[in-house]
Amino acid sequence: MEKVFVAQRVANKLFATENAVDGALAEAAEFMSEMLKARKDVHVSLVLGDEATAKLVDAIKALGEARTAMVGVHNELAEVKLRLGIRTKMDGWDTDKGLALRDVQAPATLRDVG
Repeated sequence: MEKVFVAQRVANKLFATENAVDGALAEAAEFMSEMLKARKDVHVSLVLGDEATAKLVDAIKALGEARTAMVGVHNELAEVKLRLGIRTKMDGWDTDKGLALRDVQAPATLRDVG
């Protein structure tokens, strides 16, 4: 199988994972907002549910760290792609699938330019 097709398959999973982490982070933030509104709506003390709020803050922090790690994965795979001699460029943005890559693979041999 050609390297560019394998790279595209890996890139698709990378983009899906990045989108999933971002989605989870957004959902957790919305959940936090909903919990805070609910406490006000039922007129209960700040103390009630404080442990749940603290645990959700921990979860949001972990998701933020996961997002940072995925950025690192993305950057590392970009280096791997270059080392394999695969050159790609953005061909557009698809919010469901991430970036679409188009093959502009480097020539197999190098020549002197003079």
